[in-house]
Amino acid sequence: MDHSGHGMQGGYKKNSLSLAGAVSMGTAVIIGAGIFALTGQIAELAGPLFPLAFLVAAVVSGFSAYSYIKLSNALPSSGGIAMFLQKAYGKGAFAAGSALLMYFSMVINQSLVSRTFSTYTLQLFDIVSEGWLLQSLSVGLLLFAFLINISGNRLIGNFSIVMSVLKIGGITTFGILGLWFSGISFESYNVSPVDSNGLGGFLAAVALAILAYKGYTTITNSGSEIVDPHRNVGRAIIISILICVVVYFLVAVAVAANLTLPEIISSKNFALAEAARPAFGDFGLWFTVILAIVATVSGVIASAFAVSRMLAMLTDMKLVPHRHFGMPGTVHQHVLVYTIALAMFLAVFFDLSRIASLGAIFYLTMDIAIHWGVLRYLRKEIHANIFILLFAIAFDIIILGAFLVIKIQTDILVVYVSILAMITIFGAEKLYLKWAEKEK
Repeated sequence: MDHSGHGMQGGYKKNSLSLAGAVSMGTAVIIGAGIFALTGQIAELAGPLFPLAFLVAAVVSGFSAYSYIKLSNALPSSGGIAMFLQKAYGKGAFAAGSALLMYFSMVINQSLVSRTFSTYTLQLFDIVSEGWLLQSLSVGLLLFAFLINISGNRLIGNFSIVMSVLKIGGITTFGILGLWFSGISFESYNVSPVDSNGLGGFLAAVALAILAYKGYTTITNSGSEIVDPHRNVGRAIIISILICVVVYFLVAVAVAANLTLPEIISSKNFALAEAARPAFGDFGLWFTVILAIVATVSGVIASAFAVSRMLAMLTDMKLVPHRHFGMPGTVHQHVLVYTIALAMFLAVFFDLSRIASLGAIFYLTMDIAIHWGVLRYLRKEIHANIFILLFAIAFDIIILGAFLVIKIQTDILVVYVSILAMITIFGAEKLYLKWAEKEK
């Protein structure tokens, strides 16, 4: 297919994102998905120790971030993860398939956040819906994210900064006041324990919490567009994780102080809104829901920005096929359409729990591939520490294994879908690359 005139480089603009803009984009994705969408699900798996799951996930994410920081400092690039994988494994089906796992995990994140937006928004009207209204709001948010993204990097960066300041300040206020009005007491939390899933359940909860932190990887996908990327990509990743671990733990403890564990689990899709009722009444509910709307809207916009850049880069690298179907504009705009359409499909047909599970499995698998690639092929070139890499791989394998065991016991369909999807992705890539080689 001839793409002349369609802008294969996707409109990348060097120095179009400041350090503050990159941090805002990272925190927008992280907080948008994490604390609102996953708190209840993490509590269901980890039991009374669920606030600690966020701290353990932060430690694991810190080890994982090491590879991305070293790679970004040495090789900053738009669509960074795809470039990192090709640099490590060469231009082949494994690199392309692993990059697509990251792509799909990010699209899954968009659908997760859009469903969270809908769930919290309906709380304003005291509506609990799993039907067309929930799906329509999710689709509407994704459409809005598309319109913002085609407006350009500067608008996205400025929008992300404003939204991040609002939501980080608001969520921190929620956590502090929630603890204050509870008297920093956990009596209600402890009076009605539920069965614990043990160490395996806790590790599975950590897997979901890692998904809540993985938004920092969106920063690497805009590497060459960030001002002074050799320094600022790594800085943006570290700052984003540090901000989010403080916010996550503070809010998790506040939720534990205001609800019993069964209450957290029963309201798992809108746990923060429910936790605001005992301390603040209806005002707290409205405040929390508005925060959730701000967080999820900015999260979807930032995620769509980064993931579409990544797919455009895969197209530029000729690792995935592309058809513009008569659409005008750049390849980036085309893949943005495909990305949003796929996120809409997932938001309509999958529930929050299964969306999160698929995302965690895809992401952890891809993460292991990144660390192994650095360890095996790039460690000396980028001056990476072998022990940190080994710890990162070990943590990912242990947590992914525990998560799969829990899902086999409780929702084996997710495991089957994940395996089938990965076989399809890597198999399709192998066939496409063979076909592309013959067409040369």
